[in-house]
Amino acid sequence: MAKTSCVRLQDLIGLLNRHYPQNLAEEWDNVGLQVGDLKQEITKSMIALEPTLDTVNQAIDQHCQLLITHHPLLFKPLKKISKNDETGQILFAAIQNNLAIVSIHTNLDHAADGLNDWLAQALKLPSPSPLLPPHPGDLIKLVVFVPLDHCEAVAQALFKAGAGHVGDYDHCSFRSSGTGTFRPGENTRPYIGQTGQDEQVDEIRLETIVPRSRLSSVLQRLHKVHPYEEIAYDLLPLENRRTDVGLGRISSLSQPTTLEQLAQRCKEALGTAAVRAVAPSEAKEISKVAVCGGSGASLIHEAARQGADVLITGDVKYHEAMTARSLGIAVIDAGHFATEHLMAATLATRLYNHSQQSGWEIEFLTAPGEIDPFRFL
Repeated sequence: MAKTSCVRLQDLIGLLNRHYPQNLAEEWDNVGLQVGDLKQEITKSMIALEPTLDTVNQAIDQHCQLLITHHPLLFKPLKKISKNDETGQILFAAIQNNLAIVSIHTNLDHAADGLNDWLAQALKLPSPSPLLPPHPGDLIKLVVFVPLDHCEAVAQALFKAGAGHVGDYDHCSFRSSGTGTFRPGENTRPYIGQTGQDEQVDEIRLETIVPRSRLSSVLQRLHKVHPYEEIAYDLLPLENRRTDVGLGRISSLSQPTTLEQLAQRCKEALGTAAVRAVAPSEAKEISKVAVCGGSGASLIHEAARQGADVLITGDVKYHEAMTARSLGIAVIDAGHFATEHLMAATLATRLYNHSQQSGWEIEFLTAPGEIDPFRFL
């Protein structure tokens, strides 16, 4: 593929949104651009878990134009920007050195091939699926009427733009034949037919599924490849839940294990010296495992409802642990940092591959020296 000479921040944000759509983020979250110029050219980017002043300075020292972090720099509206606090110092440093900062937080947590999938893969959990799918309303059915000789070209263009995904299947559509009727008006330039004359055309009714986050791109492609001057299409909101995205993951093990063995697996896979464990009053084998990176104790009830024997997450509080015991589900608290720090290296690899496919020459670095603030004494 030919290399693109100039990639701007808005292009890279568009790439992030294609794979980790912002509409997947929780309502309380603040994902996307935190500071920066959308027109800025990007040749080097650093990826980190936290937008600390040390990380920002490292990105500046490495001559990066972009810092992508998991946790947002700005969670709440600022009343002032001052060099007397770390947030102000970060903003001053970023602006003065033309460093943009972008966050992909809970949208990365929910996304397909996102943080929770990476966590499940690191723990070697087979065939993980979302533990808590999003609420209905994220899917749109697109119905478009296409002349016979253009149906396949239109379908492939829609698929390339992000339509046609149902679970692990792609290029999904339904096609039925029929007759379209129309009469071109006086000022029209019809692809088929004559001005002022009734026409009947053999057409295909092409139906496919579009995530709401991809709708704009899909419609843009539709208008580029469809031959008609006026395109007849319908957009139908669906109540279906997506099955490929959601918070947390759940997996059935091929061989049962014990809580102690799974805890050891967590320590080795996540590089942490110790984990905390909550064991139910009656010990049992572990056959079904739920995971959620970061703070996932809110999923204890859902994990128990779906028959998970254990939830692996971080930031579990005392009363949440007691709730787990009462529900008969074990919990492994591996820590917030340990369950999320794999994000930087994995995302760097993903973005490099996506950029290469787009013909972009961008270097992706991972922030060195990020550490868990907690120590086990």
